[in-house]
Amino acid sequence: MSDAFRPPVIEAARRTAVVTGASRGIGEAIARRLADDGIRVILLARSENRLQELAAEIGRDAVAVTCDLGVERAVGEGIAAVEDVLGHSPDIVVNNAGAFELSPAHEQNPDDFARILAVNLEGPFRLVRQWLPHMLSRGNGHIVTIGSIADRVIFPGNTAYAASKFGSRAVHEVLRMETRGTGVKASLVSPAQVDTELWTPFDPDNSPGFTPRSSMLAPGAVADAVSYVLNAPGNVNVDELRLSHS
Repeated sequence: MSDAFRPPVIEAARRTAVVTGASRGIGEAIARRLADDGIRVILLARSENRLQELAAEIGRDAVAVTCDLGVERAVGEGIAAVEDVLGHSPDIVVNNAGAFELSPAHEQNPDDFARILAVNLEGPFRLVRQWLPHMLSRGNGHIVTIGSIADRVIFPGNTAYAASKFGSRAVHEVLRMETRGTGVKASLVSPAQVDTELWTPFDPDNSPGFTPRSSMLAPGAVADAVSYVLNAPGNVNVDELRLSHS
């Protein structure tokens, strides 16, 4: 781990964090890292079996909550399950779950477009809407949005994904304005391409126009960045942290 992302000593009080999309890739790396930091993690994703396995591997009272962020009813049930486990709202929410596909705008299926926005934008909003009031009433809490290079840079075929990520960045910027001075923090962590199985169907090493895997970030680099953000001094908010492969 680089010195740039080495956090200070963790608070004595144990914090709790919900990490969405925690069953694989970036979400799994974040969940493991936060558990190593002494934070109790609630793993939220659709893959029940993998979540249960991961919770057992992590230990430290990690809990798996199966939830499809793209389905409104499921999000409500997931929220209720988290609050039942904790007995209160979480201290930290890491909105990481994301759906991704590539399609030219004129070929984009409207149902798939709606599904991607539901998972990447609407579902995370519902979690914030539920738990932010509790954070504000306590005067502390942290909402971390995992963005993307695609929340500022447009790529061909990114109609739905770019719309969702630009929207997520907009929501974050509103949250940052609305929470400033309340004790609640809001941070955006936006990595460039990250080497996860998401890219496997596209064979980036052999497809023109794609970043080769060797030039992508590792999921652990994003996890380090989230740890750094969450462990900044109490009077410091990391508004936005953008990551690229050096």
